[in-house]
Amino acid sequence: MRMPNRLRSRAQGGGFTLVELLVVIAIIGILATIAIPQFAAYRRRGYETQVRADLKNAAVAQESYFADSQAYKNCAPCNFAALPGFNPTPAVTVTATAVGQIFTLTGSHSRCGADLWTYNSVTGTVSLPPTPCE
Repeated sequence: MRMPNRLRSRAQGGGFTLVELLVVIAIIGILATIAIPQFAAYRRRGYETQVRADLKNAAVAQESYFADSQAYKNCAPCNFAALPGFNPTPAVTVTATAVGQIFTLTGSHSRCGADLWTYNSVTGTVSLPPTPCE
């Protein structure tokens, strides 16, 4: 009779109940519903930051080009070969349109669809699309 008691105590002592497992799964689900939208927002802001940085770097390259040649450069897409001194982020496309003493830079990110950011040389600011990178 002693043997069955010893076997029963080993079998009951080491596992989790179904209720405990369901509670853990529910907590993980709640945390996931909070974390996933936050992660998506962080990614969107990262893409936006890449485009803004590339536009400002292209603007510096345009001013450097202007100092050497007294004209701004048109390029679509802009890269180091088209606009010396500018190395774009691989997922970002920048185009430059120059008219006289004013240039406009337009940038987009491959992960943001058709959203376009614009740099204006007159104001020196970057304008965002109405709903950036959704």
